[in-house]
Amino acid sequence: MNVSSVTSNATTTAAADTSSSTTDTFTNPKSALNQADFLKLLVAQIQYQDPMNPQSDTAMAAQLAQFTSLQQATQSSASLAMIQANSLVGKTVTIQVDSTHTASGVVTGVVMNDGAAEITVGTTNYTLSQVTSVTPATSSTTQNSQ
Repeated sequence: MNVSSVTSNATTTAAADTSSSTTDTFTNPKSALNQADFLKLLVAQIQYQDPMNPQSDTAMAAQLAQFTSLQQATQSSASLAMIQANSLVGKTVTIQVDSTHTASGVVTGVVMNDGAAEITVGTTNYTLSQVTSVTPATSSTTQNSQ
């Protein structure tokens, strides 16, 4: 049995349970699959496989290797984002708040929010993608030594 049949049955069941709702309840707010999504797909594949034609053990090992690679890539990405955010502490940044407003201030800290590094400017947290420019902090030790 293929995965599209499983998805089709789940969608039909969900549509029957909702009363006149026109929204798609299966839409992922994130545009990319994450680890939980990958595991759900893998479990569904195992659960609904054809017992007369089960998946080979080499195919299962390949999928587990893909999952491990996904997990390591996600951890590496989060670590790199944290390093990048930490490098901004003490520097003045310009932030694109929305399509028409910008803000500027000194980065005073870094926080993790849902696995993503965010910088703190004043009392507000911003994502790294909102940073439009960085000005290095003036160092008093550099000026005194000259």
